[in-house]
Amino acid sequence: MQLSRVIGNAVCTMKYPGLEGLKLLIVQPLNKNLQPSAPIQVAADTIGAGIGQLCVMVRSREAAQALPYRQDIPIDLTIIGLVDEYNLTPFSLDNISLQEGYTNFT
Repeated sequence: MQLSRVIGNAVCTMKYPGLEGLKLLIVQPLNKNLQPSAPIQVAADTIGAGIGQLCVMVRSREAAQALPYRQDIPIDLTIIGLVDEYNLTPFSLDNISLQEGYTNFT
């Protein structure tokens, strides 16, 4: 899964059979600090995302499986969720401690 921000709409006058009625959005992939991490891309929208919203996308076969009616059409990127809240906790090895005795890592 990949975080992204919706930055626009893509309008197509001709689409592959089966894509009629499917909304296409222009998205900017983001890294964990919500900074752009890749070039802008076009994604199928299954949830009604709007411009400016932070969303979650899936790629490859999972993108086609997320479509509501047909999973046999060529979609490579699909928006599957809207992010309501995003908290990033800094990771540090100082926060990890193992108890004395048996653990899954011994």
